[in-house]
Amino acid sequence: MFDIYYHLIHYINKDPSRGGGNSATEEADRLREFHDCCRRHGLAVTVQRRVVFEALLRRRDHPTADQVYELVRRQLPGIARATVYRVLETLARIGAITKACHPGAAARYDPTVARHHHLVCVRCDKVVDFADAHLDRPPIPRGRPQGFRVHGFSVHYFGLCPTCRRTEKLPASSAGRRKRARTRQRGPAMSERRKPR
Repeated sequence: MFDIYYHLIHYINKDPSRGGGNSATEEADRLREFHDCCRRHGLAVTVQRRVVFEALLRRRDHPTADQVYELVRRQLPGIARATVYRVLETLARIGAITKACHPGAAARYDPTVARHHHLVCVRCDKVVDFADAHLDRPPIPRGRPQGFRVHGFSVHYFGLCPTCRRTEKLPASSAGRRKRARTRQRGPAMSERRKPR
């Protein structure tokens, strides 16, 4: 067991492409939690499960199953897309990862299992973790409303991320004023210039 963690920590420290700001110690702790979670649920820690989980740890942007598949395929070229989907669903079911869903978009997967919420961009589907202690204790419906048994919750706020806000089109009146200002600075457009006789 120690040998696996030693090699993993060495890999984490050596590979500069690993993002998310997690220290090697935090990642090793998350891997130990992953191993423990699998064992508690009677699941073997297969190479496929471990590599899928490690791929999620490398990403902090809540990747889709297809994005995880692309990462995993680099390490395990023969892995099937269906295998990655099944592993993600299994890991979400046992609580090793969370599955973030919002209407009209593909499910996203997150290695963070502690209570947190999400900001979701309605244009590019970017999902960002958001923590607010005030949101952690909403009133839970009593009994079984409409027959549902509530297992958990998270809050999703929908809006535009900073990148999409920057690229958002300006209102027509503003765009027209900007075009006229540029024309004054550079002179008339080619079509407005007099043609030589």
